[in-house]
Amino acid sequence: MKRIAERLYNGIIKENPTFVLTLGMCPTLAVTTSAINGLGMGLTTCAVLALSNLFISILRKVLPDKVRIPAFIVIVASFVTMVQLLLEAYLPSLNQSLGIYIPLIVVNCIILGRAESYAYKNPPIPSLFDGIGMGLGFTFALTILGIFREFIGSGTFFGNRVFPEEYGVTIFVLAPGAFFVLAMLVAIQNYIKDKMEAKGKDTSKIGSGCGMNCMGCPEAKGCSKAEKIKEAEDNDESEEEEKPSEDKEKKASAAEEKEEVKSETSSDEPEKEPAEEEDTEAEDDKESDEEKEESSESDSDDKKPAQNKPSNNKKKKGKRRK
Repeated sequence: MKRIAERLYNGIIKENPTFVLTLGMCPTLAVTTSAINGLGMGLTTCAVLALSNLFISILRKVLPDKVRIPAFIVIVASFVTMVQLLLEAYLPSLNQSLGIYIPLIVVNCIILGRAESYAYKNPPIPSLFDGIGMGLGFTFALTILGIFREFIGSGTFFGNRVFPEEYGVTIFVLAPGAFFVLAMLVAIQNYIKDKMEAKGKDTSKIGSGCGMNCMGCPEAKGCSKAEKIKEAEDNDESEEEEKPSEDKEKKASAAEEKEEVKSETSSDEPEKEPAEEEDTEAEDDKESDEEKEESSESDSDDKKPAQNKPSNNKKKKGKRRK
């Protein structure tokens, strides 16, 4: 129930198709010459919107993603044809006054927008009430526009004469009058919104069709949304600036760790060098000892023949004496 109430409230107040999203302006400005026309156009669109949302949500797992838009148009066109036939049968005067704008419901951006953004991604029941909420919001906006234009321009209220026709302002029945009345209603909405913000209520989603194009908006200096966007951009920039600094700190810490490892390895190497030097000295001593032994052996060999020679000479002398 909460989700259903949220969908209804969202369509009528928060995301009103006319006053907030500014969608479907063609029938809004053309049909609302009287309150009855506005109410009839709104209810017709509401019926088509609710039924198309329901069927698109039911078929969302069957429809291929690549051909979803043509499929949406076929479904919407089917319901528009059904509604038009019912109007011709039971309300021919309304059908005649609305004229070509009933078939144009097929390409109404409200219906295609809700089908694409909500019905194609959500279950059937919430999609149905989303369509009802958006349709009621559209009906409310068209009826209010029709009441103001009919009352100021013709002096009537739902066809009932209120003041003489000669006191009416004819321009409000014509096309320019639709822009004047729409601008007046949007201004009233913004005034109420400012009062709500002054009381501390959250009105961030009620924007009178603001497209957030603050660069080209002349009122961006005093706009609360522009300030919020600037704050968000500044936060993003600060985060981006912090990231390189963090990367630099990480690199510096990694370099310091590498230097510490190198210093530790270099401190270990000198401890090993003396042992290696001792081994080399011991080997040199062994080699010198071996060389000394070899030299001593060679000297001893040289001395032996020398000792034998004198003995031979003595023998020879003895023989000669004999």
